[in-house]
Amino acid sequence: MNLLAWVAIFILARRIYKKQDVKPIIWKLAIVIFVGLFSFSINLPYMDQQIKLAILPLGVWILYGIYSRKSEGISWDNYRKYAWLGFLANFIFLAVSLINPLIHSVIFPANEISTYLSDINKAKIIQTHPSAGSKVLDRDSLLVQSDSIKEEPVYSEKWYYEASESAVELSKAEERFPYQLAGTEAKWGSGMDPVIFIEQDGKGILISTGQKQVYFRAEKSLLKKGE
Repeated sequence: MNLLAWVAIFILARRIYKKQDVKPIIWKLAIVIFVGLFSFSINLPYMDQQIKLAILPLGVWILYGIYSRKSEGISWDNYRKYAWLGFLANFIFLAVSLINPLIHSVIFPANEISTYLSDINKAKIIQTHPSAGSKVLDRDSLLVQSDSIKEEPVYSEKWYYEASESAVELSKAEERFPYQLAGTEAKWGSGMDPVIFIEQDGKGILISTGQKQVYFRAEKSLLKKGE
């Protein structure tokens, strides 16, 4: 999507260039657009990410300070539109930032396990806590249930208090997700590298994407006794 944004900026710059009687130097033109991108921005939360909203055109002010002193302002006349195009580019990238998660969520639904578990050929179980039993991945069970595994809410606080209340000492509390599922691949093109944990009973799957956590539940255990 960012590539499309740059293509749009290039097309707009080309249109400005073709309409000018006095052609500016092209390499300077590119630098002016780049400097025009500099802005005072504020970050806003949007769909598990931060987006930048440009407020003040710092780059345009810098360029005006430089070019307005040259050739009695003629240079600034040549480059002014490119400087503002650079500032406008902030909003083009903002539009991309707003659209991109929507397209991503359609192609890679967050509520489908296949988004995070697309390739399990090299999947294996790693015990990450002393309370984990000697279990291995039941690959057949995972494949058979892959279409029926459903997303459920994440109750992180509730799970924490349940584990801590049942233990005499907090350090000896049982880990709810003592297994990590390693060697798997998310759906190609998703750009995700999720960390996947398996619940003590083998039926729960907790996935951390870095931005959020999602929890899925299977009807039958995805683990079996190790040989």
